[in-house]
Amino acid sequence: MEKGRLPTRDPTQLQRLLQERTVDLQRVKAEYDNYRKRVRRDRMAVREIAVANVLRALVPVLDAVDRTCAHEPMTRGLEDIADTLRTQLGSLGLEAFGEEGDAFDPACHEALVHHISAAADRLICTKILRSGYRLGDQLLRPAHVEVTGPPPPARNRLRDECGEPRDERDDTEAHDERARPSRPAPRLRPPE
Repeated sequence: MEKGRLPTRDPTQLQRLLQERTVDLQRVKAEYDNYRKRVRRDRMAVREIAVANVLRALVPVLDAVDRTCAHEPMTRGLEDIADTLRTQLGSLGLEAFGEEGDAFDPACHEALVHHISAAADRLICTKILRSGYRLGDQLLRPAHVEVTGPPPPARNRLRDECGEPRDERDDTEAHDERARPSRPAPRLRPPE
């Protein structure tokens, strides 16, 4: 067969060859489009991971600047540093959260202190000890808070938190027995 020449001039065979080549070309084009989309998604995922890692590393720096602003006289230079740092981190998507009066959410708050108030109907963040930060939906660091809320519900003596029956014996006896290991711990040999 000569280069660039078709083996036949039969129109039905030429039509079949054209359809085969068209299907092959469409398949290759679809594969390439899928490849480009996958590469774009992978690049975005890598970028998001890199930004989250950088922001997570800079959160302690932001904490140090905030502490300095709270305890030192505010100079123009310190104010510029704090504002620039917050602006630049915000432009990367860093969001601070945790304000007094927020409803306590264990998914994004860590309660370090719990005050009991009979007048409260739910847990409320009453003091922010350390701000929390997120990047979009991703939690970078939970907020440390003091909460005020109703007293915990009275516990049934026969049920523990998991809803399983408690041992009928005295709580201290049952606790002591559960605290003991079922077999002795292995002894470590001294170095030779």
